[in-house]
Amino acid sequence: MPDVVYLNGRYCRPEEATVSVFDRGLLFADAIYEVAGVIDGKLLDFASHMQRLDRSMAEMRMPCPLSHAEILEVMRELVRREGVDEGLVYMQFTRGSTGDRDFLPPDDPKPTVFGFAQHKSEATKADIKNGIAMVSQPDIRWGRRDIKTVGLMGSVFAKMAVKPTGAGEALLHQDGFVTEGAATSFFAVKDGAILTRPLSNDILHGCTRKALLGLLAEGDIRLDERLFTLEEAHTADEAFITGASTYVTPVVSIDGRQLGDGTPGPVTRRLQEIYVDFARRDAV
Repeated sequence: MPDVVYLNGRYCRPEEATVSVFDRGLLFADAIYEVAGVIDGKLLDFASHMQRLDRSMAEMRMPCPLSHAEILEVMRELVRREGVDEGLVYMQFTRGSTGDRDFLPPDDPKPTVFGFAQHKSEATKADIKNGIAMVSQPDIRWGRRDIKTVGLMGSVFAKMAVKPTGAGEALLHQDGFVTEGAATSFFAVKDGAILTRPLSNDILHGCTRKALLGLLAEGDIRLDERLFTLEEAHTADEAFITGASTYVTPVVSIDGRQLGDGTPGPVTRRLQEIYVDFARRDAV
C-alpha cells in the first residue's frame, strides 16, 4: 500500500482519504483514470496520457478540474513523496457526489480527484525479463473500451478466470478476432512483422502502444495493423504485451501452445531496448 495519496487538493495517508458514499465513481463507475509509468523517477509518455485523458473527458462529457500542468505537479509530487524510482502513478477523476443516487449526472459536477504512486513489483520485473503465458478469454467488456473508465469488471472476470492456470495475462477475443489483453495491448510477431489490431472503440488506445508503434522505424520493423484470429496468435513466431507498468513484456505461450522456442524472441528483445531508450529520453 502506498504511504501517501492525493485527494482533492491534499496529500494524506491512505486511511485518512475518504469520499462520499454517494460519489458517482462508487455508485455508477462514473469515472475515468490514467496510469503513467515512472522510470528514473520521471513520468513516461505524459503528453500522450494527457491527450487520452482529454479525449476520455470529452467522451464522458465530464469537466476536468485540473490543468495538465497541475496534474503533472501532482504526479511528480506523488512520485517524490513515495520515493518511486521505477513504477507508476495512478490518477482518477470521478463526477463527484450530489448527495443522492440519480442516473442523470448533474449539470455542474464537482469532480473527485484521487491519485497515488507505486513501486514496480519484482514479479513485474521478472515478467519483463522472462516473459509470460497468456490464456484466451471471451471479451465481454462494454462497447466503449476506448474510454478509460473505471468500469473494469469485464477485465476483472478475465483475470480471475486465468489465475488458476498461472498465466500472467488474459488474451481477449470477440467474434473470432483477438482484441487485446485484459489490461494491456497485444502484439504478435510473424515473419518479422508486427501484427496488432487497429484502433477503434473495441480496444483501449494505449499510450505505450502508441509510442512503440512510432518507434518501429528505428528497428526497421514492419507493421501489419489489421484484425487477426486467435489461431494466428497461437501460431505467431513471437508475441508481447505493452502497458504503462509492463513496458514491452514478452509472451512465451498462449493457451498452452509454445511460441517459437518458448523464450522471448529477437524482435521482442529489440523492441524492449528501443522502448526503454525512448522512455528515458522522453520522461519528464
